[in-house]
Amino acid sequence: MSNAKMIFVNLPVADVARSTAFYEAIGCTKDERFCQADTASAMVWSDTITFMILSRDFFKSFTPKPIADAHQTTEVLLCLSRDSREEVDAIVEAAAAAGGKADVREKQDMGFMYGRSFEDPDGHIFEPMYMDVEAALAASGEEIQEEAA
Repeated sequence: MSNAKMIFVNLPVADVARSTAFYEAIGCTKDERFCQADTASAMVWSDTITFMILSRDFFKSFTPKPIADAHQTTEVLLCLSRDSREEVDAIVEAAAAAGGKADVREKQDMGFMYGRSFEDPDGHIFEPMYMDVEAALAASGEEIQEEAA
């Protein structure tokens, strides 16, 4: 039997302690086993996803490329599934209250899918979203049938 596949999202940050507090505020749990003071914090989002919060200097030791300034450029958008529209709103509000920036783009509301966005203190963009899968499939099927007619 194989182990569940995991993802570790490594993020360069200016202040590990500040970022650790931010990620705790949006629902992550700090895994002390993989933390180093002022250098790294392992922030667990789920059983299979961990955000590795790394000081910029420590992050540099893993790549020969320059580190992007997430306040100026976008390298990735991190989508976080939520179980309801209310959970989407709650995480965005928690992010803003913890020093992030809420709604860096317009809210998306397609009926079956609802999404918002926020930036962490270092400019990394997150997109929490809720999707009613059955409604999405039904809407998608209707569009396909209409196009075929």
